[in-house]
Amino acid sequence: MSSATPREPVSPATAAPEAPAADRAYRHVKSGLLDGTYADGHLLSEGEIAGTLNMSRTPVREAFLRLQTEGFLKLYPKRGALVVPVTPTEARALLEARLALESFAIDKLAALGPETMAEIGGELARHPACDATDLTDAELHEADRAFHAHLVAAAGNPVVEDLYNALRDRQMRITATARTHTRRARITKQHAGLAEAVRDGDPALAKDRLRGHLLETVQALDVSGGPLLEG
Repeated sequence: MSSATPREPVSPATAAPEAPAADRAYRHVKSGLLDGTYADGHLLSEGEIAGTLNMSRTPVREAFLRLQTEGFLKLYPKRGALVVPVTPTEARALLEARLALESFAIDKLAALGPETMAEIGGELARHPACDATDLTDAELHEADRAFHAHLVAAAGNPVVEDLYNALRDRQMRITATARTHTRRARITKQHAGLAEAVRDGDPALAKDRLRGHLLETVQALDVSGGPLLEG
């Protein structure tokens, strides 16, 4: 009987290289900015972040500089980094842009016909954003963003979708600022109502419910509405 051919030793999987420290610090701090962990006006300390991530202050300083360039932080030498508050002008402008882009998506779906609206409305109705019972606040923020992004993507216009996705970070930060935890039930109910209007092929009602949903965010931020949001 011939002996079996010996098997080649299996090499252990090569571990993926760890991201540079500055990148890890950047992602950590930015995540906290977007989910509301680091609130407007909060003063971040290089030493505190470095200790949390078990790294030196140098990469944290690099991350702070990058976030200052993006408009999230304002650095004060020897004091730390201040979380730049979302201004009423910025919040209102972003919500107006969202209303315009999402309303376009609703009209485009209507033009594609009732079957398409019924299909997309059904998908939206099953989205986690319509029932946030088991979601944390951070998960609800992400579900909220994903719900609306799905509506825009369903319209099939890649330029509009790219424009909408470019607002992602600023959108999540404003959503987190709007005291979402106190409005959880209303937010999920509004999402469900919007999905229902799309599913039923009623673009006028869907846009009306979208406007009401965004206007409530404006009110939660204590930002005065304008013609687009109040009209």
